[in-house]
Amino acid sequence: MSRLLRVPAGERIDLGRFDPAAIPAGPADKATGRAATARLAGQLGSLQERLYAASTAGDRRRVLLVLQGMDTSGKGGTVKHVIGLFNPSGCRIRAFKAPTPEELEHPFLWRVTKALPQPGEIGIFDRSHYEDVLIARVRELVPRGLLGRRYSEINRFEESLADDGVTVVKVFLHIGYEEQRARLLERLDNPDKHWKFNAGDIEERALWPAYQRAYELALERCSTDAAPWFIVPADRKWYRNWAISTLLLEHLEAIGPRYPEGDFDVEECRRRLLAT
Repeated sequence: MSRLLRVPAGERIDLGRFDPAAIPAGPADKATGRAATARLAGQLGSLQERLYAASTAGDRRRVLLVLQGMDTSGKGGTVKHVIGLFNPSGCRIRAFKAPTPEELEHPFLWRVTKALPQPGEIGIFDRSHYEDVLIARVRELVPRGLLGRRYSEINRFEESLADDGVTVVKVFLHIGYEEQRARLLERLDNPDKHWKFNAGDIEERALWPAYQRAYELALERCSTDAAPWFIVPADRKWYRNWAISTLLLEHLEAIGPRYPEGDFDVEECRRRLLAT
């Protein structure tokens, strides 16, 4: 899946060519997809435990999953259904909202740096530093000259993370225009989901073309060898969950964490324990 969904460095991106309801590989239907995702839990849990165990012996490696996408694309659903396959004590989840007054007093990467996973952890960003080249571009919150420099700053930042042992997995949840309308209507039609509805989402829908272009630029300029982007079709929630679970599995397998060897005499400790 990593090779199939990856955005090659420097490639021109036209999101109109990507079907948000596509099933490029893997399970072909919901029932099969849910079962396949559930089967990944054991492997993911084992790899997570080994990653954490390795950190106790000084291994600095960790994983950062960055989730970006239009409203209703499934960032929160991914946290619930995919990250739920892991031990929560080894995860560090951060949802980035509008910057606070304190955060606005610092460079835009300051609040992101404070939320990074520690060695052995799996970090999840629900939105991220990319908001500073997405909504900032669409809403013209900063001058275009400053905005242009941010892409390079992001690339240098992510390269420094990779050099420090962070495997960065950046996922763009690609949802279709009609599917977003259906999900927003579902929230309106169900009083139990009114808390999830924001009238401002309607205004943001009017800016759909501008947001699509902002995402295209972010994907084009910030998909690097150190931190590539992956485009995940998000119209089918079950497929989104399977695809992201599989991406995480592949990256954890590539890290190949191992349990550290004990620094004690096993037989001596066994003898002493049995004598108690």
